[in-house]
Amino acid sequence: MTIIDKLASSLNRKDEGPNQALAKYIADRDDRGAVKELVDNLYNSDKNIQSDCIKVLYEIGDLKPSLVAEYSKEFVALLSHGNNRLVWGAMTALDAITMEIPEAIYAALAKIVDIANKGSVITKDHGVNILIKLCSIQHYADHAFTLLLELLKSCPTNQLPMYAENAISIVNDKNKEVFIKTLISRLEDIEKDTKRKRVEKLIKKLS
Repeated sequence: MTIIDKLASSLNRKDEGPNQALAKYIADRDDRGAVKELVDNLYNSDKNIQSDCIKVLYEIGDLKPSLVAEYSKEFVALLSHGNNRLVWGAMTALDAITMEIPEAIYAALAKIVDIANKGSVITKDHGVNILIKLCSIQHYADHAFTLLLELLKSCPTNQLPMYAENAISIVNDKNKEVFIKTLISRLEDIEKDTKRKRVEKLIKKLS
């Protein structure tokens, strides 16, 4: 059996079980040949195989980022794909490998942020995660933080509390004031009480 034969769609399965099991199998064996086969099939004529391949790849990224990190350029290229499943899957993979190869991710940041701004909720979620991770690296922190603030200013209010809570780890004495100001500027936009209270709680904690 090839790696493709073990994908969920090849086994006529509608659940993600086979893909998750396959990711673990490949990660446990450090199987670079299998990873290459998955990457080569991201443009398979069968959309189900494309979807399964990106799923297995980002699951491997979660388990063993070093195994898929060399394919960052392929994941960045997928951000322009017409198939949205591949777009958010690629962003998920990039999120998984950010701390493995921050310089390569930083080099592609303009495109990552552009797609995050235009993309689905999952695409945006992982785009924000990438920025937060880069903010934790001194060399990239200032630029990444500026981009993160821009995203916080424009993101849907539904996502804002989660993004702000996730970002608290990289808020420091140097950037705290502008971070708080950004959150305060969004309070009136938040219609749901529960969401607004989460942001207010965060502002209080930081103040």
